[in-house]
Amino acid sequence: MNTKPFTSGLSEHAVMVTRVADRQWHAWDDDLVVGRGYAEHRPDGRLFVSIDAWHDATFDRLAEAMLAQLPGPLYTVVDEADVELTAGWRRAGFTIRRREWEYVVPTDARVTGLEGVLPPSGVTIVPAGQADEGLLRAVDRAIRDEVEGCVGWQSMPAEVMCRAEGDTIVDPSRYAVAAAPEGYLGLMRVVTVNRPRIGLVAVRAGEQRRGIGRALLAHALGTLHRCGFAAAWTEVHESDQAASALFEGIGARPMSSNLELVR
Repeated sequence: MNTKPFTSGLSEHAVMVTRVADRQWHAWDDDLVVGRGYAEHRPDGRLFVSIDAWHDATFDRLAEAMLAQLPGPLYTVVDEADVELTAGWRRAGFTIRRREWEYVVPTDARVTGLEGVLPPSGVTIVPAGQADEGLLRAVDRAIRDEVEGCVGWQSMPAEVMCRAEGDTIVDPSRYAVAAAPEGYLGLMRVVTVNRPRIGLVAVRAGEQRRGIGRALLAHALGTLHRCGFAAAWTEVHESDQAASALFEGIGARPMSSNLELVR
């Protein structure tokens, strides 16, 4: 652990920045902590940073200290409505890499219009936690290869990007799948911590436009509704018109937008 104070040359009235843990920094004004910085590796292996500070000068000192001690590239995510935070990261040399719209998705089938929606003939929905792990990993890999060969996986939600070591299924119990005799045709991942989030809905390229995605959504949203959740959330890359149309077609509403920035 490096606890050597870091002082910027920007001002003689120095806020001291100290690395208090491997990936944590504090900014001090005398004995008062006036800002905190954090770094963490996401499942895809990328290093994300965040700063919590009330004043621009403190933010800049923390950013300067962290960037001097961390390997690049570095990423961060901000609410696009937070103009001051976005400006702080841009002062630190970050640029916008991607924009995602956050949608709130109703779960009640009477609202979504998914009541009675079934998968096409010969396809069944396997609930989360019951999928064969080998087949699940195979369809995930196949879909990723198809996306990478077309629009590129960078167009997918940030949280489902490929892990550095190539393990793309973090928790198999989170996935429901669309199954056919020849294998799995599509998958959907829902994670519930404080609120349910739809992390991924994807169907093999040759099986699209058959209603498989809608059937997966009908199954997952119906399960959430029976568990007492009135809504779920999801993020859609701004260029993914098909995903936007899918969610807006079931009554989902865009609530905010997030920016991913990179340095």
